[in-house]
Amino acid sequence: MINRLVARVLGLEVRLLACQARLSARTDPEALHDLRTTVRRLRSLLRPLRGLPGVEQLEAAASGVGTLTTPLRDCEVLAAYLQKHDQPEAAQRRMTQMARAYPQVAASTELGQLLIILEAFPRFLRAAQRQGLVKGLGKRIEKRLGKQWKKLDEALHDPAHDRHRLRLLIKRVRYGIEAYPELDRLPKAAMPRLKSAQSALGDWHDCWQWLARAEQEADLQPCVAVWKTRMAEAEQRADRVLEKLDKSCFKS
Repeated sequence: MINRLVARVLGLEVRLLACQARLSARTDPEALHDLRTTVRRLRSLLRPLRGLPGVEQLEAAASGVGTLTTPLRDCEVLAAYLQKHDQPEAAQRRMTQMARAYPQVAASTELGQLLIILEAFPRFLRAAQRQGLVKGLGKRIEKRLGKQWKKLDEALHDPAHDRHRLRLLIKRVRYGIEAYPELDRLPKAAMPRLKSAQSALGDWHDCWQWLARAEQEADLQPCVAVWKTRMAEAEQRADRVLEKLDKSCFKS
């Protein structure tokens, strides 16, 4: 287990360094998204390891990068939508803003701190191994992954469930499975259902967020009517997907 963890940490470090270089050079529009996905995978790897040396500091550093980049990614997604839907001036304003932001993220204190701690983390894992702190680690990770699945189960069966919270829980379960595929004990249908639910809730979340922004950003007003319709459709689609997830993966 420790060998696999170290290998995964090193792989994530390489990916983060590549994302940093791409952001600095502004070579492609997917660099920020790839950076955030890699950080999310790292956080999913770390969550079941809480209590081991170095995990708390690494989680805090990863969270800092997430906080820094969330509004930037939101702006990036919005700009892409506007460009695709015949709002070139509104899109260009945001794309210009993003072009300035990419190298700033690459040179940020938050990303630099994450990379420094991440580089040292394999040594913490090896030290914990020598000190006997990782005995039964596989079972402990499996137990914590099970708790995440149970939380999602409870949230799905809450009549007043919060779509925001459900979206986060689904992402957490999905990336937890991907971080520890050898410990996956979920039904076969789980992963495709989770991906579909995440996609549907993501569409709903985009519209919800864009409508909130439109109250402050006048150039978004031409899109409001479409977003309201799209949000209602996304709500219905999300409810159908969540129902399928519940029926195929949970005991009622």
